[in-house]
Amino acid sequence: MNTIIRRITSNEDDNRRIISEAATILRNGGLVAFPTETVYGLGGDAFDSHAASAIYAAKGRPSDNPLIVHISEVSDLTKLSDHIPNSAYLLADKFWPGPLTIIVKKNERVPLTITGGLSTVAVRLPEHPVARAIIKESGTFIAAPSANLSGRPSPTSGNHVIEDLNSRIDMIVDGGSINIGLESTIIDLTEDIPVVLRPGFITIEMLAQVLGEVRLDPALMTGVASDIAPKAPGMKYRHYAPKAELTIINGDSIKVIAKMKELAKDHLSNGQKVGIMVTSDYISEFPGTYVINLGSSDNIQEIASNLFGALREFDDQDVDIIYSEGFNEEGIGHAIMNRLLKAAGHKTINL
Repeated sequence: MNTIIRRITSNEDDNRRIISEAATILRNGGLVAFPTETVYGLGGDAFDSHAASAIYAAKGRPSDNPLIVHISEVSDLTKLSDHIPNSAYLLADKFWPGPLTIIVKKNERVPLTITGGLSTVAVRLPEHPVARAIIKESGTFIAAPSANLSGRPSPTSGNHVIEDLNSRIDMIVDGGSINIGLESTIIDLTEDIPVVLRPGFITIEMLAQVLGEVRLDPALMTGVASDIAPKAPGMKYRHYAPKAELTIINGDSIKVIAKMKELAKDHLSNGQKVGIMVTSDYISEFPGTYVINLGSSDNIQEIASNLFGALREFDDQDVDIIYSEGFNEEGIGHAIMNRLLKAAGHKTINL
């Protein structure tokens, strides 16, 4: 397949033509990768079962892993569900457009091919102007997981999408680098108590301020059993993993850095190429290794936005082993550790 690649620039006329071209492809059943404020999405018509199947095929994604439906207006919710709780509107009023996905009961219009066979549907109204413009111009809703090969780190730049999906989909809209860099928070509103199924930029503390009691799904730490269909993307299958083995080291910072230096020295003596992920305070501590600076320890958002790019960079450098310092699981730090643990297959050293 010859993938069309278009880059968003400062030329508004060119951008409108790109958006129109992308919308036409989507209306005709094709697949388009586009930027959102979280990560890049791989979109297809949410009401076209063939488009949904094509998304799964392009990504190599298991078909019981549900897709998120992207809409352009809050009122679009009523076209996807006949049972919308008041909590959905409370959250929409506070966080939409933005990096929050809500799960509600689906109606008959929503095909089971995009819900992983479930009676619920995941819905998001993105904030990114290109994403919203494409959805609106298409005249339909867009089912879109992250625009990467299944299991790889999520894409936070157009180049990441091109690397994974060039020749596999119809079009890539390159909007440059992404601000947030972690996928949306997912909250299930079909339970008596709302349940966070995936942490993200919208934290559980922020959700609780709007809804009152909110709980975390225990499967966030353990994963979903093999015989159970996941209710949200990323709950069941291996995600975000670099090619090299990744280990997270948790504990007091001084002890963590000392342990990383000790382990790195051992691997270097065996002729291995070592990758290190640390905050800016410690980048000079690891001579002979490939060190990636995740950002300032005082700026957790910077760390979040750099995470997936760092994991991909290690792949580009063909490192043999990767060590990362752990992070405080407060606020968005919870989402960072959720992604890191999945990337590491929950392999940790706790000091």
